[in-house]
Amino acid sequence: MTNPSRSALIDRLPKAELHLHIEGSLEPELLFALATRNGVAIPFDTIEAVRAAYDFSNLQDFLDIYYQGMSVLLTEQDFFDLTWAYLERAKADNVRHVEIFFDPQGHTERGVAFETALNGIEAALKAGEAELGISYRLIMCFLRHLSEEDAFATLEQALPHLERIHGVGLDSSEVGHPPAKFQRVFARARELGLHVTAHAGEEGPPEYVHEALDLLEVERIDHGNRALEDAALVERIAAEGLTLTVCPLSNLKLCVIGDITDSPVKRMLDLGLKATINSDDPAYFGGYIGANFHAVADALDLSEAEVVRLAENSFTGSFLPMADQIQHLAEIAEVARG
Repeated sequence: MTNPSRSALIDRLPKAELHLHIEGSLEPELLFALATRNGVAIPFDTIEAVRAAYDFSNLQDFLDIYYQGMSVLLTEQDFFDLTWAYLERAKADNVRHVEIFFDPQGHTERGVAFETALNGIEAALKAGEAELGISYRLIMCFLRHLSEEDAFATLEQALPHLERIHGVGLDSSEVGHPPAKFQRVFARARELGLHVTAHAGEEGPPEYVHEALDLLEVERIDHGNRALEDAALVERIAAEGLTLTVCPLSNLKLCVIGDITDSPVKRMLDLGLKATINSDDPAYFGGYIGANFHAVADALDLSEAEVVRLAENSFTGSFLPMADQIQHLAEIAEVARG
């Protein structure tokens, strides 16, 4: 149920977003504009046709349109425009810090240089920090449906740019591609001083979460819904204070949950888990971080204290230095006091 006081609190709270695929923020209007600008043929005559295609019914339909959308991203300016559009929406939701994923393999396999994507995304992030007051970390994801050898090749491409990349992640089709498949490349990433995170337990079983922790040695878990099926795993995640980057509207759109009231967020909080709210691929899944906060708060009738805790978790689960985290927590406390 909608609670006006809680809704106003959500809008006022500073937030960090820790689970956002920048390619998944490509709105139909921008996709159509970039296709026109770059002369890329797409099977849509109008923006409305693109928007209709975004109304998919399963994961494979989503991946089809997701990779089709990537085809219009060709120049540094394209990646800048994509990222800047996301940052403006994030600013509107009172986001102060973002840790965004990008998928270089989805671009290099199309003949787009690694540096083209990196330069455009980073330029927008730097502008967002200067002009919008949004700090950032950039996380390079490996596509798990490809081989570990491909992941190593991508890491090799990243080596000259490691001062610009803060971490690595693991995304794309989860089932059939366990974390164990990428154990060596994650070990190498850790040796290089990169933060490590991975999608686990969205569609894959709890065992995938165990592997992400034991074999990849991740610092946080992206999604993690199915970890709740394993009581010992829940106890471990709570004891280690690991962050779960939950994406409620994404879970709903991809049928990970049948209804928004099935979101695991409240149960996670009740179990002492450090859950956070994120938008995943917001252009495709029906809402940015503010919409996700409101949807799950209304559906689960979260208390204002729980909403505040979710905002706090977003900063304490980030890769920001402790001093920066403390500054954001102080502002949250001030907002919560009204």
